[in-house]
Amino acid sequence: MTDDPEESRPTVAAFDFDGTLTRGGSVFAFLVAVRGLVPVGRAVTRLSPQLLRAAVTGGTAADETKERVFARLLGGLPEVDIDRRAALFAERHLRRRLRPEMERRLEWHRSRGHRVVIVSASPEAYVRTIGELLGADGVLATRLAVGGGGLLTGRYEGKNCRGAEKFARLSGWMRAQGLGGGDAQPVLWAYGNGRGDLRLLNAADHGVNAGRLGRFGRLHRFPSLDDVERRERATR
Repeated sequence: MTDDPEESRPTVAAFDFDGTLTRGGSVFAFLVAVRGLVPVGRAVTRLSPQLLRAAVTGGTAADETKERVFARLLGGLPEVDIDRRAALFAERHLRRRLRPEMERRLEWHRSRGHRVVIVSASPEAYVRTIGELLGADGVLATRLAVGGGGLLTGRYEGKNCRGAEKFARLSGWMRAQGLGGGDAQPVLWAYGNGRGDLRLLNAADHGVNAGRLGRFGRLHRFPSLDDVERRERATR
């Protein structure tokens, strides 16, 4: 028997990808790997006013601008070709960018039998492989729509997996796994580094700020990983 009510409930650990599990972003690096530096540079130049606005305001503007970039660079390309290149990119990116302390934390959850899920606004095409390499139980990321002939449209299938959509997708995944409702409501850990993760961390039983800006970051009111691990050591 245990006096901790959380010990009797299933646990889910949700990790953001860019800037949380890894150092920095991945989207533009992926686009360069797929299309080359010159085409990506041209697209960025043409969309620079929208990209600047998206960086400042975030929200819907960021979602729409990201979709325009995808449409310009990925529209009309075969899905099977992109999936192949995405898998290769995922292996290289993870090898170069994975944060050791976050890898250890993910393994900490896995060693305790917790369900591990990666929830990311980056394209599912390569985050799916990331999840396989890290042994995650689920991957929830931005899906790219496929049109006739198996060609990408460059548009989203559904919504950009950011903000409220992250929590909506995770909630749906947990229900599909039979987690939720009554005594089966899982304990939720959530790790993020920016405003796109705020809704998820707010909803979690344990929200963790994995950003590197500390008290200057957008998630400054949440404990850092160092804080969490320090408390865990103190209670052993």
